[in-house]
Amino acid sequence: MPPIFAAISTTDADDIAAWLRLSLTPGIGRQRARQLLKTFGLPQTIFDSSQADLCAVVSERLADALREPPPGLYELLDTTCTWLNADRQRRRVMTLGDPAYPRCLLDIEDPPLMLYAMGLPVAWEMLADGRTGLDLAQAAGMAIVGSRNPTPQGAANAHDFAQALAQAGLTVVSGMALGVDAAAHAGALQVQGTGRDAIATVAVVGTGLDRVYPKQHRTLAHQIVRQGVILSEYHLGTPPLAAHFPQRNRLIAGLSRGTLVVEAALQSGSLITARMALEQGRDVFAIPGSIHSTQSKGCHALIKQGAKLVESAQDVLEELQFARAAVPAAASAEQEAVGAETNALLQALGFDPIGLDALQARSGLATSELQAQLMGLELQGLLARLPGAKFQRIARA
Repeated sequence: MPPIFAAISTTDADDIAAWLRLSLTPGIGRQRARQLLKTFGLPQTIFDSSQADLCAVVSERLADALREPPPGLYELLDTTCTWLNADRQRRRVMTLGDPAYPRCLLDIEDPPLMLYAMGLPVAWEMLADGRTGLDLAQAAGMAIVGSRNPTPQGAANAHDFAQALAQAGLTVVSGMALGVDAAAHAGALQVQGTGRDAIATVAVVGTGLDRVYPKQHRTLAHQIVRQGVILSEYHLGTPPLAAHFPQRNRLIAGLSRGTLVVEAALQSGSLITARMALEQGRDVFAIPGSIHSTQSKGCHALIKQGAKLVESAQDVLEELQFARAAVPAAASAEQEAVGAETNALLQALGFDPIGLDALQARSGLATSELQAQLMGLELQGLLARLPGAKFQRIARA
């Protein structure tokens, strides 16, 4: 086993300082850093090496840069150690050589030098023994991604699929963004409880872990820290830069056996995650939608390109041959709708958005009766009001 993967525990300030110095050195990106680690071993050995030895691997200019501590190193070291010491149980810094570093990320083309983590204390043991995707053959992670502006049906699908997959023992991996990501995390967190042998959800974010983005997800972030794990490859203090979010998608895909795209436009970042999953040899799944919906175009494009069309969480589990636990059969909310008239209105609604006038023509109901029944269905969570005075029936996965 090459020195780069030697088992070390990143708990000492000197170790953290060396890894931070390597990652901050101007001109030394992740690829060159890995070349240096493969040649010299641990980061401190790199900095202790002679100019001539360094020049055998990198240019003279970069060798010079490696000989001097980079700007901001000691400030970031102080910030990092303070952050760690504030909650040693729930906070970790993992490096390429750390025993808790997810081994499946070592198989991707561009693994991070460092991972910052906050979460359930037992998660570190789970990360180390393979229950959240360390070996692809045994990986228990499932990525769920999609639009930041999903339809009500898309948000419901993300929540329900995540809940069902988490119930079966899979760890739901997503990016804590608005829309589908948030719904997926929320669905998985509903399953978390005593006796589980998998982490309910992992959020991979594009900022430092000392800030929450978007801000409205502060409560969600706190829930994930209590019941799951939040990961970032970005140093503390890193703001939400646009370029970081496509980069973090490779980690979402890499932590998972497969990626499920719930809803996505043709230019969605979710398609980047799906492409990275394919490049990493993972499965890609997509939920079909209305041919009239912009948010379904990306999923339909993936299906045309070979992604597996799925209509239920069971479809995913069967494709993955993942049968740790059966998905419980839940009574459909639609089956619980009371009264033949209400069921008739559900049939008239269909699953595409529809305006009030068209719905009245389909159902034959008087305006007052139609409005009353629509209100009842909305209160039951069986339909949603959309912009443009339209309605859409909501099916539960």
